[in-house]
Amino acid sequence: MVTSFGSESRELLQQVMKTYDAIVVGGGHNGLTAAAYLASGGADVLVLERRAIVGGAAVTEEVMPECRVSFCSYIASMLTPAVVKELGLADHGLKMVPCDPALNVPTSNEGLVTLWSDPLRTAASLRPYSQKDAENFVVVEHRLKALARYLQPFFLKPPPTLSGSLVDRVGELASIVRQFWGISRDEVASMTKFLTGSLAEFLERHFESEETHRLFLANNVYGKHGGPYDPGSTLGLLFHLLGGGDQSIQGFSGHVIGGMGSVSDALANAAQGFGAEIITNAEVAQILIRDGRACGVELVDGRTFQSKTVVSNADPKRTFLGLVSSDCLDPEFRSDIAAIKMAGPSAKVNMVLCEPPAVTGMSPDATPQERAVFSVMGGMAAMQRCYDASKFGEVADELWIDCVVPSMVDPTLCPADRTMLTCFVQYVPYSLREGDWDTRREALGDQVVKQIGQVAPNVPASVIARTVITPLDLERTYGLTEGNIFHGDLNLGQLFFMRPHPDWSGYRTPLAGLYLCGAGTHPGGGVTGAPGRNAAQVILKDLRR
Repeated sequence: MVTSFGSESRELLQQVMKTYDAIVVGGGHNGLTAAAYLASGGADVLVLERRAIVGGAAVTEEVMPECRVSFCSYIASMLTPAVVKELGLADHGLKMVPCDPALNVPTSNEGLVTLWSDPLRTAASLRPYSQKDAENFVVVEHRLKALARYLQPFFLKPPPTLSGSLVDRVGELASIVRQFWGISRDEVASMTKFLTGSLAEFLERHFESEETHRLFLANNVYGKHGGPYDPGSTLGLLFHLLGGGDQSIQGFSGHVIGGMGSVSDALANAAQGFGAEIITNAEVAQILIRDGRACGVELVDGRTFQSKTVVSNADPKRTFLGLVSSDCLDPEFRSDIAAIKMAGPSAKVNMVLCEPPAVTGMSPDATPQERAVFSVMGGMAAMQRCYDASKFGEVADELWIDCVVPSMVDPTLCPADRTMLTCFVQYVPYSLREGDWDTRREALGDQVVKQIGQVAPNVPASVIARTVITPLDLERTYGLTEGNIFHGDLNLGQLFFMRPHPDWSGYRTPLAGLYLCGAGTHPGGGVTGAPGRNAAQVILKDLRR
């Protein structure tokens, strides 16, 4: 049972007076994952969550009474299989159905291209537009999966750190060399070119049709602060293939029954099953530091909790620039943290409809799973213009909108005469050049509904209720600094041993007893649980010393 601060009780008094092995700041999915692993390892753990519900951005909330949807994150595309298995999440209520197809992208001639888990089915979808693209898709997908396999082993282990001892660094380097042992010079060159090049360059080299370009675009730009012509924009092609570090499920996506909040609920149940305590409505005001070591936290209401370690699920900026007193950290380190690229380009629009979207080009015989996904977007040039506009605080006329109709596969979300539609909107600036998000929120919602109407004409007249979540809302309500869903941009300069800082990439921090476990650490964003799992391994090792 999750405890909520509201009335005094003997139990709460005991919690305030005791000293925990670990206090986890924030009940997002990574914080809950870390708590579960720590508790399963014998640690006495307390999780403090400022909202009334746990989950961070992995939550299911109501748009209107009896109509629920995943408000922020919305598809389980990278949930780590090891976390699901090791924590027994299925036994704690987690149920998923395959999101297959993963994408349906309407074309300019009222057709549809589809991304299936089976590359041959995807190729068949592309064939009407280009025989060459259909043939190349299978080859390119195979090469991308091969590249992802080199990276997958690093997903579930702490990254190397530049601040360790010489012996540690040599050992870490040897581990990396072993992983890439046998790779040819040509493969190294190809990998380097791929990782540093642009998505547009890659697609134009391998594919000729705009339809194929759109399909890859729709599976690549989630939450990324960059356009398809920007260097390093190919990274998104690999992330959806990492399979949470499991080579057997590259590219798997799942609809979570009950919405993404069910992932968080299962993690919370697992953590409590191992003995962790969770308190909601408990906002941390500061992390307490004594003699250079984290020793507890103070809440906004003045209550304090003592612990041997503090584990922050908040992003690096919120942790080091907001929760830790400035006189406890080196000014240069604070400057480095402040320089992390964080501006989020994403928004969400969640709707209740009176009927399912009728997507142009969708077969009347399409299954509920096929009808559950579609994207609204232009080609590469249009998406680059969209990103360029967002850089200067403007909302482009044509946005990229990824739409999921979860009630097609999950009847628990709403009554039978209602349909839930959740829309991820890309290239929406955190800072507006003119006006503010409090006054322009509904205009964004209107634009999204109108644009969806271009490919699903019945949607505008079908909207019964909606909520619009701007980048500013992501910050204020869900604690995502600058509205960044990944706790920091996913670019080459902010990944692996550079995330969040080259000297402190292994979940430890400059302050003894203070750790990070959120998406701002390796391996990065998405609902994976990997940062929480990796961090817990490091913390347990330190606690046992």
